[in-house]
This record gives sequence, structure tokens and C-alpha cells, in this order.
Amino acid sequence: MAHADEPFRPEAGKFPPLEKAHAYRGELVFVDHANRRGSLRVAGVGQFRRNDPHPFAMLPYGMVRYHGAPADLRDIPLGTVLHVRAFLPPDPKTSAVPVLPVNNKDKDANHNRGAGIFPAENHVLLLEDEPSHCQRKGLVWKLKEVEIKNREGTIIARRESKQGGAGKADEETLSFDAATRIWRGRESLRIEHLITEGAWPAEGKKALNGQIVMLGITWKPTLGGVFTRFHISDIWLDDDAMQNSAQHQTEVHKAFMRSRWLPAWVDAVEYGKFGRATVTATLFGGMDASLYADFKPGITALMNGVENTLKHTEGGSAGPTQMAARGKLIEVRGSSFPPQIQGGPQISSETKSDSEKKSAGLPESVGNLNSANVPLGSSGIQIRFETDLITEGMRPTRIVKVRPASWPDVHLPREEHLGNGASDIDERFPKPDIFPKY
Repeated sequence: MAHADEPFRPEAGKFPPLEKAHAYRGELVFVDHANRRGSLRVAGVGQFRRNDPHPFAMLPYGMVRYHGAPADLRDIPLGTVLHVRAFLPPDPKTSAVPVLPVNNKDKDANHNRGAGIFPAENHVLLLEDEPSHCQRKGLVWKLKEVEIKNREGTIIARRESKQGGAGKADEETLSFDAATRIWRGRESLRIEHLITEGAWPAEGKKALNGQIVMLGITWKPTLGGVFTRFHISDIWLDDDAMQNSAQHQTEVHKAFMRSRWLPAWVDAVEYGKFGRATVTATLFGGMDASLYADFKPGITALMNGVENTLKHTEGGSAGPTQMAARGKLIEVRGSSFPPQIQGGPQISSETKSDSEKKSAGLPESVGNLNSANVPLGSSGIQIRFETDLITEGMRPTRIVKVRPASWPDVHLPREEHLGNGASDIDERFPKPDIFPKY
């Protein structure tokens, strides 16, 4: 088995294993949300402010998490510190971000910045903010001490398992100020509220005795020549507060996905006569379970070809529906088990054997729905869609988007679709030229 630090390039039609991804974190400094790409200032051992913005692109099945809930790149404020699990570009020829030497993460950027700040692994499987990362890993922040003056100051804290026991993590000094948001239950508090209650001093230091919280982490320029000091944007004091934030973000994302459709890739196509076909596809993961629950056998659905950026193909003036194939879902497998970010549900639905897959035109590599660990990026849900008008974009390993006919039929803004039947090659395959060379 390849080690996580060994280069790994995903293959079309296969979800890459999370354990082979390269991990790093950095500050979000630029977003091109329509093309699912952006730039991060990657943290190293040197002076953080000196690190050049590092371009990244989301894999088609790449997942974004914010406040412990599904998200889109547009939901995350610039300045947020994000944890990344990423791979080499699947196809360097069509990469929407610069392709770098495979050993780039080992190169020293000089003594001011250190190594590892521009890894070649810039195609992202999982992008998550601090609370999402902590929830996935079973971690919390334990606050040791606060020092404050004029409603700003520093907190000494460490990120570790809630139960402890695995050795104490290193302490970090984090800054905060009057703009730091504090959440308790359904309350939104300010620094002065904690001072009034006596939880924090008006000035000076106070021991916090390992108080357990969740933190939102950003970065801002630091006084005193400190190489790297991250900033606290949010403090969640209890589970109710964190769950409230997660629920709000979930609703934001659900509304967004119902208007943009759920992405999937095509596993196989069984062709009939006169344009009829049955498409087998695997829905991508990372969505709220209620969205998957709408995919039921027998419903009318629409399927449209998209590019790796997940941009719809449109033509004319009727939105993605005009170019989409219309038909019925004749089978939905694995749908009774809502997908989980932690690794996936047990799938007990009956599935085809490898020999049955071959006879039906299904590759053996298609997601094994009996697997106890559905790979990250996959929902573990496979659909079979029957249509009387198959379109060119629906071929094995190609990306599509699907929606139940009951979802809103809306027209997308111009930057989110490919116009004129996707005739512009530069629109289908965005070039990395927009990223500055520092």
C-alpha cells in the first residue's frame, strides 16, 4: 500500500483512498467558485505572511465542509484556515491549476518560508474548516489561559482528543479581538458579555482550566514579528451552539444543491434502439441525507452532462433542463443508508456480483455497495436511469448532474454554465493562466 507521502494520482472512475492523500492546511485567499478552484496560503515552518498563494482545484467528487456541514466554496469567507486532503492532478493536460513537479512538497522555499508550502498535490478531495476537521477526527480545543486588554488578546489552547490519553498536544497561542464571535446555545455573544459574566477578566490573565470548545480559525497580520499566529474568528461554547451553526449551513447548502442538481459519474450505459438507454451512475458524497432521500425508484428525473468543474451544459434560453435527458429512475441501490463524512454507511442492499457486473456492462471497479467503508467522495448510492433520448455527455467515467423532476427548474447565472452547447474549449477546460506567478 502506498504511503500518504508517496505521490498518488487518481484514476477516472475510481474514488481515491483518503489515506493516500497529502494533508496540509492554509488560509483561503482567493476563490473562483464557478470553476471550483482557488488559492491557499499554505502553512509551513517559516513566516506565514511570506508564503505565496498556492492554487488548488476541487476534484469533481471533492467535498467542502464548513461549520461541520456540507458547503460550497462560495460559502467560506476569505481568510478562513482550511484543512486539505489532496492528490496530484488526475490528468495534467486538463488541469485548471498549475501542474507542479511531483516532489514539490519537499522543496525548501528558503529559510523565511520553509518546505511544503506549494505541494504538487493540488487537486482536493476534502476541504474543511477547523470545526469540521475536529468533528471528523474526534478532536476538541481545550483552553488553558486567556490574556486580554481592550477587548483583544491571546488564548493559549491545544487541540486534542476530548478524552485525552494519547499524549498532550502542543499548546498554541491564538489571537482574538472584539470581532470574534462567541456562540452559546442559540445566543450570539461578544467579548464584553463574557467579561460582564465574570468568565473572562476585563484586563490581564485568567486560567480557563481546559475549558472544552470548538474554534473557528482564520489568519490576520500579527504584531511583534511572530512567524505564524492564527486568529480565532468564532468560539462555540457548547454542542447546541455548534449544532445550530451546522444546521444553518446545511440549509444553505440544501437550497443551493436543489437548484444546481446532484453530481455523479457514469458507471455504465446500456444502449437500446432509437436513442433509448439505461445509465448507471454513482452519486457523489458529502450532501445532506435529505437530498439523497428524494431519489426514489419510479420517479421522473433529469440528467445532464457536465464538465469536471461541475458546470452544466446549456443551450438556448431554457436553462439546463433544455439540454438534459429526461426519464425515470428504475433502480436506486444503497439509498436507505444516509452517507456520512466519517467514512460511509454499511450498505446491505443486494448488489451484482463481479460476473453480473461484467454481463451488464458494469466495470468491476464500480463502487462496491456492500463495502463497510464507502470511499470519501462517493455517496454509496447507485442509480439506474432510463431515458428515450441519451445525450453525448453520458459515457462511462464522465460526470453528470441529476435531479428529481420535483426539484426547482431554475436558470443558472452565466458564469455557472457552458454556453452554446459547450463549443468553447477554454470554457470547458479552464486554463491556469489566471493565477499570478509570484
